[in-house]
Amino acid sequence: MDSLPGKCIEASKRIRPHVRHTPMDYSYWLSSLNSNHVYIKWESEQISGSAKARGAFNKLMAIKERNPEIKEAIVASTGNHGAACSLAMKILGINGKVYVPTMVEKFKYEMIQQYGSTAEIQGEGCAEAESLARAYSEANSIPYISPSNDWDVLAGQGVIGCEIFEDLPSVDAVFISVGGGGIVAGVGAYIKSVKPDCKIIGCETIQSPAMSESQKAGYIVEVPNKPTLSDGTAGGVEKGNITFDICKEVVDDWVIVTEEEIAKAIYNVMEHHHKIVEGSAGLAIAAYIKTMSKYKGKNVVVLSCGSNISVNRIKDIINTYG
Repeated sequence: MDSLPGKCIEASKRIRPHVRHTPMDYSYWLSSLNSNHVYIKWESEQISGSAKARGAFNKLMAIKERNPEIKEAIVASTGNHGAACSLAMKILGINGKVYVPTMVEKFKYEMIQQYGSTAEIQGEGCAEAESLARAYSEANSIPYISPSNDWDVLAGQGVIGCEIFEDLPSVDAVFISVGGGGIVAGVGAYIKSVKPDCKIIGCETIQSPAMSESQKAGYIVEVPNKPTLSDGTAGGVEKGNITFDICKEVVDDWVIVTEEEIAKAIYNVMEHHHKIVEGSAGLAIAAYIKTMSKYKGKNVVVLSCGSNISVNRIKDIINTYG
């Protein structure tokens, strides 16, 4: 992990032509709830609609640097990683294939195809889709782009940490939604390297607390995955995933939230910030609200990691809480 912060700086330079330095706005709404100073980092306004674009571009550009003749790559994803890689591959001139599990939302399946890759439904869940994609990669000698178990991907995600520290050097805590752990590992590693006393807070839904349960156990465990609004963080932690040990070092606390808390957070972002965010972004916001009394007077950043949510889900949330 010691070299990861340096890799984040390299990634920042590499991917700069293709990704946005996303805004980080002071949230008067969240700040007013408990006299804290809260900022939202709007990765939900990143290209492809999620933070995953950074890791996708860094990995694929690194591959092209090593092998300029690369023609094809394969990905497995429930949506955001697949969409980000699909867009990056289109821009970089690489033919993309994306395996998605049966649980994928229709609009995310279509989004992957709109960006130019071939999307195929393969496997009942995330783990099976990833296993099948790896097998295809090996059989056809083409790169497999992992959503989290890859140093180049983590370095790309860690560029978010570079931007947070650049925009707010006095940051005291960062709330980050966690699935496989790629974003929290990259961001956490960089932030801890420049401000060791900054707290990194991992946020999970009660429906899929794979990483926090694994950290409790001291090894990667399988947990039942139930339907969740935070589908971007759904799924287990891959055996041997490099993010497990990094999370052990950089995550200071874990917050588990309910589906209702996520839905309310999504609604409140619409009401107070007039923006649409997906469930995995609502997850981090809900986690902050749940624990905000711990951070009175502190400078807190909440990472809004994506905006890819269906119109029907937004309608349901408005009808319930509006």
